[in-house]
Formats: sequence, structure tokens, C-alpha cells
Amino acid sequence: MYKIQANASGTRSIEITDCHLETIKKYSLLSGLVNSNGIIDEDILDKLKFNVRGLLESEPGKDKDLLDLCLDVIYNQNMKGIGLKNLVALYKEWSLSHQDTEE
Repeated sequence: MYKIQANASGTRSIEITDCHLETIKKYSLLSGLVNSNGIIDEDILDKLKFNVRGLLESEPGKDKDLLDLCLDVIYNQNMKGIGLKNLVALYKEWSLSHQDTEE
């Protein structure tokens, strides 16, 4: 279980599980999400929400893990641009540490 800071003041946080990170990896949700300027803000969060909504609409009810990721993390009421930035950083760190175990 991991915890990311969801707002600038640090008063809100979101819990992230390995299952959430596996789902992000399975659907490559963060790949190509960030623009060339590297800034992660509310617009990028909206883009992620649209991408996930499209996945859910194309396969309604087929992947409980994707739905859990949406409810617990992406559409969490505390999720803001800074939360997504922290999620991306956590995912990068997590994927590097889990890359060794897969090989």
C-alpha cells in the first residue's frame, strides 16, 4: 500500500495499491499522457479521465480492477493535478522496482 499527496497543502492523500499500479501498467494508462512540456496539471488529469472512460465504455463491466482504479484513484474527489503528478512519480518508481522481479 502506498500513499500519494493529492493536494498542494498536503492535507489530502490517496491510497494506492499494487493492484492499482498493475492496472495502470496493464492498460498503459500513463504512456503518452504527458505533453512534451512535461507539465502535469488538471488538463492532463481530464485527458486521463476521458481515456479511462473510453476504456470502460468499450468493455462495460469486464474489468473490475479498472473500475476499482477509477473509483479509488482517478475519480477520487481528492484527486487534483498534483495528485496525478505524484501518481506518475510513484508509478515510475514502482515500475523500476518491479522490472527486476519480472526478469
